[in-house]
Amino acid sequence: MAGQMTGGRSFNFWRVAGWGLATALLATPLVAMQFTDEVRWGPLDFAVAALLIGGLGGALEFAVRRSGNACYRLGAALAAFTAFLLIWVNLAVGFIGEPHNPANLMFAGVLLVALAGAVAARFRPRGMMLAMAAAAIAQLLIAVAVFVAALGRPLELFLTIAFAMPWLLAAGLFQRAAETDA
Repeated sequence: MAGQMTGGRSFNFWRVAGWGLATALLATPLVAMQFTDEVRWGPLDFAVAALLIGGLGGALEFAVRRSGNACYRLGAALAAFTAFLLIWVNLAVGFIGEPHNPANLMFAGVLLVALAGAVAARFRPRGMMLAMAAAAIAQLLIAVAVFVAALGRPLELFLTIAFAMPWLLAAGLFQRAAETDA
């Protein structure tokens, strides 16, 4: 199915399925709002969700085009999904206290470390490994700050620490990609 020519264009089932899923995810709250008052999204909510879901889809497209290495693709997908969840959770409920707690802005630093490291590495596997490891360290430093300053409850501290694990796993996948590409 992938790669069939239709009208001069290549048809890729996985690409269509991925963007179809993204569209369905974005439409889900709209449909739910027709049946219940429990879901109340405004235009800003839909715009932010579209930006986040579109960003995730774009990152996945970039990773697939960047490398044919399965470990690279998995590492990139995990890093993109972790970044997506970090933003989504922070906007929805916040990691530390309420979503509007200024301490939650520290998590933007984790994303900046990951993105800046990836760009500086020109998205090469070895550099991506270092960028994701740095993101994990930044995530853990936030956990230390939360603990030392007594900013959050134990569950919030646990979740902050737990979010370092996918960054580390992505780093390991990029390391594996670098080894197999060498």
